[in-house]
Amino acid sequence: MVKKEHILKESDGYIKKIYHFIFYDDSALSWIVNIILAFLLVKFIIYPGLALLLGSSLPLVAVISGSMEHEGLNFDNWWEANGAWYEEQGITKEMFEEYRFKNGFDKGDVIVLVGAEKIVQGDVVVYASASHAYPIIHRVANFNEDSYIIKGDNNDESDPYAVADEQLIGKALYRVVKIGWIKIWFAQLLSLIGF
Repeated sequence: MVKKEHILKESDGYIKKIYHFIFYDDSALSWIVNIILAFLLVKFIIYPGLALLLGSSLPLVAVISGSMEHEGLNFDNWWEANGAWYEEQGITKEMFEEYRFKNGFDKGDVIVLVGAEKIVQGDVVVYASASHAYPIIHRVANFNEDSYIIKGDNNDESDPYAVADEQLIGKALYRVVKIGWIKIWFAQLLSLIGF
């Protein structure tokens, strides 16, 4: 019995040392361990949990291009410069004003996605493209029988191909401004060092 109590006290001491090392130690090794633990927590618990909760295999995306930017223009000025293309698709200014993300979003924003079961004109969707390494996030401008005509708000024309249901990854629900720059800078750093 004494030996069992000694083992419990010893293990309790190890747990306290590990806890202190992770949460209170300011050494370089502690920082490295914290970064690794944060990565593992996000990658294997938080991200899969969000995917399950939101119904999308990709619940968060960082915007890496300017194709949805409105370049600092207010809505009326942006519509004056870009509205003709949408009007050709049967989308009026009043209709567009009711769309989610009517003012687009910027490179570096993070977009929260939900499942893409019900898509309507004006929704912003993320889809997989055979011609791009990364998923694309653009607005649904129109429908065909079995596909969608999709366009970036800042692009002159629609995407050069129709998008089928099976390509859809998710529908944009919410925007978190600028925190995606962390991912963009990290990816740029990795490419500079050859990864």
